[in-house]
Amino acid sequence: MSTTTPHALGERAQIILKTLIDRFIREGEPVGSRTIARESGLDLSPASIRNALLDLEEQGFLQSPHASAGRVPTVRGYRLFVDSLLTVQPLESAQLALLEQGFVADETATRQQVIDTASRLLSGITRMAGVVTLPRREQLGLRHIEFLPLSGHQVLAVLVFEGQEVQNRILKVERPFSASELQQASNYLNTLFVGKGIQQVRDAIVDEMRRTRADMDELMRAAVELASVVFDVPEEADYVIAGQSNLMDFKELSHVEKLRALFDAFTAKREMLHLLDQALQGEGAQIFIGEESGYRVLDDCSVVTAPYRVNGQVVGVLAVIGPTRMAYQRVIPIVDITARLLGSALNLSN
Repeated sequence: MSTTTPHALGERAQIILKTLIDRFIREGEPVGSRTIARESGLDLSPASIRNALLDLEEQGFLQSPHASAGRVPTVRGYRLFVDSLLTVQPLESAQLALLEQGFVADETATRQQVIDTASRLLSGITRMAGVVTLPRREQLGLRHIEFLPLSGHQVLAVLVFEGQEVQNRILKVERPFSASELQQASNYLNTLFVGKGIQQVRDAIVDEMRRTRADMDELMRAAVELASVVFDVPEEADYVIAGQSNLMDFKELSHVEKLRALFDAFTAKREMLHLLDQALQGEGAQIFIGEESGYRVLDDCSVVTAPYRVNGQVVGVLAVIGPTRMAYQRVIPIVDITARLLGSALNLSN
């Protein structure tokens, strides 16, 4: 990311850069000095503006496409624009109403349906691709745990998470357990762990395991051993995506090979999830512009992300993926507000 501040450029250069980027985002064509002279409001000749554009190009904020007299922003130019020159617009009332109506409380809606709604709304309003990661049980609180005996050295663990999400796991244990032992173990663990996230549970189990055997009766040992097996499996992350086909409408992304690579990345998910995981650590909207993502397939894209919360805890991320010349001032509040509405909807479904 650029470390250049807007003050290092000077007010005139800032206005010229902002005017050029605004125009390029709207039209998608290289911008020339005459256009900037007309739209910037500066009392400068085209020759003076050409000199300023040359300076901005030498500093790495602009570049000249082949066979064009105009210039386009670089990733460094976009970064300065987004960080320092952009004025984020309030969401239009019609768009806000559309988002709010999309999340109208439906007591029968499942968590998956609420998340599908969020991704569809993001893509529908922005006309780009909308992505929402599923809430990780690592972050969701545990509501209830129950153990049921199966044949031989197997036990069924039933875990209920916030949002009524249920997961069943078959455990291989070292010895058979009676129904009574399993019920007692369930009661003991529910007393200790209900309301805690999985990572908190894992940490507590480690602490319990460190206790000397002399301090633990048979029930406690059995419960902790069962819990250590249940929570030892790392969770696979996942996401839903809507509106991939919208990306075909942008000429800079419409090349067949480029689209194929993008769609392959969406399907494989691994790289995209790694990128979105970075946004879990942040507050509010984060923007990855072009090569900042670290993935070549996204070099011509920008990803605007925001984390969403359930019960005050960050559990996932949503994002809009589009061309680097997206209308950031419009997309950022859409992503931010959708994240808040999604978190509220998931809280209501708990």
